[in-house]
Amino acid sequence: MSAVYDCSKRESRAEGLAAAASAVRSSRLVVLPTDTVYGIGADAFDAGAVQALLRAKNRGPDMPVGVLVGSWSTVDGLVLGLPPQARALVEAFWPGDLSIVLPHAPSLQWDLGQSRGTVMLRMPLHPVALELLRDVGPMAVSSANVSGRPPASTAAEAQDQLGDSVSVYLDGGSSGEAVASSIVDLTGENPVVLREGAVTRAAIAEVMGVPIESLA
Repeated sequence: MSAVYDCSKRESRAEGLAAAASAVRSSRLVVLPTDTVYGIGADAFDAGAVQALLRAKNRGPDMPVGVLVGSWSTVDGLVLGLPPQARALVEAFWPGDLSIVLPHAPSLQWDLGQSRGTVMLRMPLHPVALELLRDVGPMAVSSANVSGRPPASTAAEAQDQLGDSVSVYLDGGSSGEAVASSIVDLTGENPVVLREGAVTRAAIAEVMGVPIESLA
């Protein structure tokens, strides 16, 4: 049976965050608000929980799950190295609506899907998400919807799709218009914008000091 917590109220928010942290540490799934759309999340280092996340979404490992972090400093332990361009993007847009793809540290024992040695990282600009992430550490998070259906902009929409596959729903109110994060791939010789979302291609090019047409 799922539990829903209204995070607009102090007492319910504290109770919900504690329940969500307990769920994550117990290999269960949670739904949390972010600054883009609602996300379904699990412990990034718990392969069984990540598999449960993919099953809840009816999604295969061919679409690997991204990782949300609660601080800039967390990234250094997750990636092979943070190149100057990545650091510039982090300083300009985190916490916020930009995801960055980098080679992950080879020592990490995780299974996020067929990621081919890379990881997509983001630090969300949402107080509930950040508080949970700073408590439990990096989480594998995907949009809180069944594959092929619209992403959820409310906890209720997420619950309608995911039901009891999720243990805890943290209701942070409506996320507004469902705009996905932008994604920049920094694993190759040249940076590539894989998805233009909330952060424009022009803004990304300006921060990186490269021509906008080079990011195609």
